[in-house]
Amino acid sequence: MAGPRRDTRGIVDAPELFAQVRFRRREPAAGLRPYLEHYWLIDWDLSQPYASHLVPHPSVNLVFQRYGGEDGFAEVSGIGLELFTQKLSGRGRVCGVQFRPGGFRPFAPDRPVAEWTGRRLPADEVFTPPAPPSAVLGPADEDARVAALDAYLLALAPEPDPQAERAMALVDLVRTDRTVRRVGELARVEGVSSRSLQRLFAAYVGVGPKWVILRYRIHEALERAESDRQVDWAALAAELGYSDQAHLTRDFTTTVGVPPTAFAPR
Repeated sequence: MAGPRRDTRGIVDAPELFAQVRFRRREPAAGLRPYLEHYWLIDWDLSQPYASHLVPHPSVNLVFQRYGGEDGFAEVSGIGLELFTQKLSGRGRVCGVQFRPGGFRPFAPDRPVAEWTGRRLPADEVFTPPAPPSAVLGPADEDARVAALDAYLLALAPEPDPQAERAMALVDLVRTDRTVRRVGELARVEGVSSRSLQRLFAAYVGVGPKWVILRYRIHEALERAESDRQVDWAALAAELGYSDQAHLTRDFTTTVGVPPTAFAPR
């Protein structure tokens, strides 16, 4: 892993988010990198309420949160199937752990990852020992917060799992190879049936391979729309493997909550 990725995929109106909050990604300890994408840290001190919007990745997150003067808490957030909106106000802090798609199961091996999909629940219902919100959220020093995350996750002692590694590799292939446009194509690459692939993804990723393929293509379309306000949507649809522009427009609108025309030149 060559450090945390720097793209803004999934963030709706990333420039506005970065203007409102202090957002950064940090790399986990070496022993955790096979399983984690990165840590993500957010602090804010707002004079006016702000709502952030995210098209979720196919990843489980462990999130330590503190809002205003409230006590901190930790929750496991399974893969979000819909646009995620978080309203922020006053002062607050979040320290999040984004697991690689397929990388969460070694930390909670007793249940299929699909069991957490679409759910947010207290971390203590998932992990033993309990997650320590004060140790993660309390330090003013950012390095100390990262060290607390490292210490807690390493103590959970994830066991290497060949099936998790297989799932992570397949999702990475979907993310990086645009020629993989259909579940059948991915199954052929892996040399298994589509049904076997579905079972692997349910157990280790939490959503089906078709969902993952669609989500990464929508991420790419959103990033393109925000960086280029004069996107040729018909050409982009073909580039992403859609049969026509109408299908991309439909999926984009359903996922992001607004049609591509919302990103017209301004």
